[in-house]
Amino acid sequence: MHLTGTMKINPQGHLEVGGVDTVDLVRDFGTPLWVMDEQGLRQNCRKIKEAFSALGDSLVLYASKTLSNLSVYRIVKEEGLGLDVVSGGELYTAIKAGFPMEKVYFHGNNKSREEIIMAIEAGVGRIVVDNFYELQLLNACCEEKTKTQNILLRITPGVEAHTHEYIKTGQIDSKFGFTLGDGQALDGVKAALASSALKLAGLHCHIGSQIFEMESFEHASSIMTDFLGTVKESTGHEFDELDVGGGFGIYYFPGDEPRDPADWARAVMNTVGAKVQELGIRMPRIIVEPGRSIAGPAGITLYTAGSCKEVKGIRKYIAVDGGMTDNPRPALYGSKYLAVIANKALHKPFEKVSIAGKCCESGDMLIWDALLPEVEAGDILAVFATGAYNYAMSSNYNRLPRPAMILVNKGSADLILKRESYEDLIRNDVMPDRLNPAD
Repeated sequence: MHLTGTMKINPQGHLEVGGVDTVDLVRDFGTPLWVMDEQGLRQNCRKIKEAFSALGDSLVLYASKTLSNLSVYRIVKEEGLGLDVVSGGELYTAIKAGFPMEKVYFHGNNKSREEIIMAIEAGVGRIVVDNFYELQLLNACCEEKTKTQNILLRITPGVEAHTHEYIKTGQIDSKFGFTLGDGQALDGVKAALASSALKLAGLHCHIGSQIFEMESFEHASSIMTDFLGTVKESTGHEFDELDVGGGFGIYYFPGDEPRDPADWARAVMNTVGAKVQELGIRMPRIIVEPGRSIAGPAGITLYTAGSCKEVKGIRKYIAVDGGMTDNPRPALYGSKYLAVIANKALHKPFEKVSIAGKCCESGDMLIWDALLPEVEAGDILAVFATGAYNYAMSSNYNRLPRPAMILVNKGSADLILKRESYEDLIRNDVMPDRLNPAD
């Protein structure tokens, strides 16, 4: 069991979060249920912000792809962080949440013209340009709107962090960014400097996700700072900002060894600081983009156990009322999670069971070989570290409605995302008249 934030076992032997018994949450809100620990979320924001600010001029952007929600955006705003968005939908959510647009950075490798216009008109602080096509399109849109836009260029530094194959984004063979090794990145800088309506404020890179080795961050920071020196030597231009992305890993399962945010801050800030001294260039403001490390540990998912199937001598399956629709990561990445029976949290675990979802897919498995006490129909399964990417990547496969999300804090439980209804599932369906003849 790996308890974070305000999570604890209460005198009733139940898992409690934010001062609220999870048994009560299930009674009041049903399952499946996403639960976010507000204090834990805020603590994670503060730890990272304080770690970087202690070492110099820096800005922490919350990577909203991990969990986008009006209430979460408001909390991030109150904690003084900026926001990283990657679509018109995330930007729209930020606008509706009242997020300060000057602290919004708009990413994405294929922004549409409509999204670019939306960002320009909203007054986002930075647009992170991913390729030559976007550079030209953005410049044309800015000329059309008679506005100047601050931008960063996304650079692909060629760093392969030790992470899952599908979530490596810094290596040369990637859909993202201007490649550094073949001269494309320098050509991109020159093109941006020559544009009529764009102001090149800085550079950006992102080397992957769920990274525990600080050497990966040091290496990427060193390469990027060397490139700052190359740009100054070639063009005379110096940058105000260097955004080294996110990827700071969290604990999901034994074997994961997350580091303290201060280690991350030292790896980046000290590396860049030493390099700029060596190269004789300006120290840029350092920007980082944590998402998983803020939202992930602050979330749990609650399920109700249902059917049981035992394959003698092989495996015992326990099915729950959710699955790959509310957590696709095990099916996509082979991700591993820890769980506890929330209403039997003090009972001694003694048997291995595998937790199956209810989707019509053999691969809909949430956890293989979990060590748990006896699981009976109606028991509440709590899965830890599900605040990041679960809701964000959820679906309506098999026409399953998405769960509700609850924000818990100091004994209160507030709904921040309504449970979808069956009516919601058909809300956008349209039936042509020819298929619905009048009686």
